[in-house]
Amino acid sequence: MVASDLASPLCTWLVAACMSASFEKDHTPKRLGQWTKRKKFVSKCINRGGAYFVSNKLTNGSGIQTLINSCLTFEPCNEFNNSKGQFTLLGSPTAWTRKQRSMNHPAAHSVSGKTVVVRPADGVTTKKKQLTKQRRVVVTGMGVVTPIGDDTDVFYNNLLEGVSGISEIEAFDCAQFATSFSTDGWVSPKLSKRADKFTLYLLTAGKKALADAEITEEVIGKLDKRRCGVIIGSALGGMAIFQDAIEALRVSYKKMNPFCIPFTTTNIGSALLAMDLGWMGPNYSISSACATSNFCILNAAHHIITGESDIMLCGGSDAAVLPIGLGGFMACGSLSQRNGEPTKASRPWDINRDGFVIGDGAGVLLLEDLEHAKRRGAKIYAEFLGGSYTCDAYHLTEHHPDGSGLALCIEKALAQSGVAKEDVNYVNAYGSSTPRGDLKEYQTLIRCFGKNPELRVNSTKSMTGHLLGASGAVEAVATVKAIQTGWVHPNINLENPDEGMDMNVLVGIKKEPLDIKVALSNSFGFGGHNSSILFAPYKCI
Repeated sequence: MVASDLASPLCTWLVAACMSASFEKDHTPKRLGQWTKRKKFVSKCINRGGAYFVSNKLTNGSGIQTLINSCLTFEPCNEFNNSKGQFTLLGSPTAWTRKQRSMNHPAAHSVSGKTVVVRPADGVTTKKKQLTKQRRVVVTGMGVVTPIGDDTDVFYNNLLEGVSGISEIEAFDCAQFATSFSTDGWVSPKLSKRADKFTLYLLTAGKKALADAEITEEVIGKLDKRRCGVIIGSALGGMAIFQDAIEALRVSYKKMNPFCIPFTTTNIGSALLAMDLGWMGPNYSISSACATSNFCILNAAHHIITGESDIMLCGGSDAAVLPIGLGGFMACGSLSQRNGEPTKASRPWDINRDGFVIGDGAGVLLLEDLEHAKRRGAKIYAEFLGGSYTCDAYHLTEHHPDGSGLALCIEKALAQSGVAKEDVNYVNAYGSSTPRGDLKEYQTLIRCFGKNPELRVNSTKSMTGHLLGASGAVEAVATVKAIQTGWVHPNINLENPDEGMDMNVLVGIKKEPLDIKVALSNSFGFGGHNSSILFAPYKCI
């Protein structure tokens, strides 16, 4: 045995153990320094032979001896005898370097020239992950809760007909607010009484997406639930629950809803939906203001592309039509003042636009690995191509003056998806009906796609209002429905286009047929959050 054989830290530990046992036995009165002791016994170990020294020096049945003997009695595994990069305890032909320590897995070791195996814990693999062809992601189910319909077909037909879902708030006490929304058949009565509306919207839209994808209880029972996940976010979370908790606290904390904290958090909807389904895959929420849904969709697709999941429910939900929600947006000057004509208040790109109209709702998409979808015979609405997100890093509520953050987001989305600019001929724009925001997005779209004579642009918010964190998912549903039907919905209230707006690009006040090659859907949010996602008709390659 040569000196390099002792490079292994574990060998050093064994020698140190022998050294300690020997000195305890001999009761040497003179205390030597640690390095002096080690040098002395390393020298003996080299001269006598490492394994021989260890086995003969520990002869008193000590705990150290028992440990060492047990370690040295593993059965050899010939499978690993010539494994490249494996290290040895003793008898290694080469020194065990720091680089090797960082690269090697401690599943296999060699002792005195023989290799032994330490079995990993159940469920843990020591095999290197093989690179595979990138998985394709498709949309196989959709669900919505919106002001113009809680069924995807009804919702999109109303969009095509130019139906506005915006109306006056008849009673400002939102607990008494009249609504046609019902959780019957989707959410248990007990939970319906306790949870915030954003959670109820989310659960309902999520289960409708499953039903649309024909994921029945029988199908759910056959799925690998470890590979099914939920990422549905919210910009504001349970505002009504939070508001009620503050009022109760004025009396006493004992009057507060015991569920007020969990039911306020943005992740609670995803968690409850997973509990109901038994899905154990990725589960969390993302909150990035009005870009929330697109962020969730992008992350859900990532989990499928990387092979971690087969199915992901994703999207967003918000319910902020409350005194605190309306008051807050009014205070920052974002809302339209056109109170006398509610249906005309949201008017993207019109010269008389004066702010957005806040709305409630939810949108959920079921994304699925293509091969998984094909195996179960799922209907495929469209293919998700990819997307991106950026930050303006400029202002709390305004876009950067030169639109650089928006342009970068779109360009990155195209590059990530492998899509050429000339292939994008439909954009479901953010188009929130704010004076500066609409103009900046339009200019950016022209900058990116202005040379495409087929480009058509519209805004779903002209009819639904701004659904905040839910808007991106609802608009993604509208985008997929446009691909499916071959019709793009109008921009209602676009009566007098702002200066510089090209009506050969913007869809007019009537629906238009369009053979969509690639569709882009944008969502932006306070804080400078930008997001773009791309869909296309599914084609079997």
